[in-house]
Amino acid sequence: MKIAYILNTYPQPSHSFIRREIAALEAAGHEVLRFAMRGPDVPLVDGQDKAEEARSHYVLAAGGAALAHASLRSVLRSPRRFGKALREVWHAARRAETGMARHLIYLAEACYLQAQLDGSGTEHLHAHFGTNATMVAMLCHLLGGPRYSFTTHGPEEFDSPRALSLGAKIHHSAFAVAISQFGRSQLCRWADPADWPRIKVVHCGIEPAKFPAPAALPDGPRRLVSIGRFVEQKGQLALIDAMAQLRDSHLDLHLTLIGDGPLRRAIETEIARHTLQNRITLTGWVDEARVTSELSAAHALVMPSFAEGLPMVVMEAMAAARPVIATYIAGTPELVQPGQTGWLVPAGDVAALAEAMTALHDAPLSTLEEMGANARARVFARHDVSREAAKLADHMQDAAR
Repeated sequence: MKIAYILNTYPQPSHSFIRREIAALEAAGHEVLRFAMRGPDVPLVDGQDKAEEARSHYVLAAGGAALAHASLRSVLRSPRRFGKALREVWHAARRAETGMARHLIYLAEACYLQAQLDGSGTEHLHAHFGTNATMVAMLCHLLGGPRYSFTTHGPEEFDSPRALSLGAKIHHSAFAVAISQFGRSQLCRWADPADWPRIKVVHCGIEPAKFPAPAALPDGPRRLVSIGRFVEQKGQLALIDAMAQLRDSHLDLHLTLIGDGPLRRAIETEIARHTLQNRITLTGWVDEARVTSELSAAHALVMPSFAEGLPMVVMEAMAAARPVIATYIAGTPELVQPGQTGWLVPAGDVAALAEAMTALHDAPLSTLEEMGANARARVFARHDVSREAAKLADHMQDAAR
């Protein structure tokens, strides 16, 4: 099957799950084209991401003249279809905060995409995130392009479902994908009940072969690692507050923060204010090999998020046989089981987070090893990327039939 992936900004260091999904589809014999509206907005450090950048076609890089020409071509080729797409743009713009001008750009991008796909033999479009990439895929379909599907991740889509026209995107799609049962429930809130059968659950996946026999938990001082963009929803500032509560009582507890983002300076300021410079290490963005190394050196992953979909780093930590401390939000409880594979705490509750970190600090190594083994078994059973990509491909082939 020939599939076109429609993305907004690609590749991104935090979107390795898309790269893995595409690779799994290609390994199964499908041909995948990569269309993104724009290229990465941060430096790429992973060679696999750099290779994806070279294979991607960037729509906005074509320039305004090319998009205008494609739009005129669509009008002349099928005024009726263009009018239908334009009406959908008008309705979406009324619901959105971004206004009509932005949505007309989406329509021009869709016209360009449809022209690029014309005659290519592409059978299906798939977008990731229910934002502008899915809007472009939907409009491309309405203009006469292939049927489309899209994967929602959260939390952004669930913060602004009306503004993103999630109901319309689901209605016009061949099917819509959620990455957890929680995510499916949120899509059902904004879809017509008649469209609920279109909403499928396909988990994001990991590659089990990249997680051979896990490294033994290290002896010595307890080490935690947290991985994610430095943005409000990830809750790193709450994690620093929790570390501050344990500063004097748990002198051997160390935290490594992997990632970067707009809150970098605020995080550095809080670390300095609590005099935690020797207890918290910031690495910036690192490649997959470094992430694996940091997980091997840690006793647990901690994810203090305020809002999530279902974090890939939780899956990767569990595959590395590391327990997880996470917040009781979104799809996370479907994977992290308290007392079995880690700890769950209320989001934003610094005292509860510090209590869970204390429990991990005080737990015997044998208890952490048992939790890690349970975590590894659970994530392999639920999140094998080859199996999940096969589910996605089956849905696409059903749609094509």
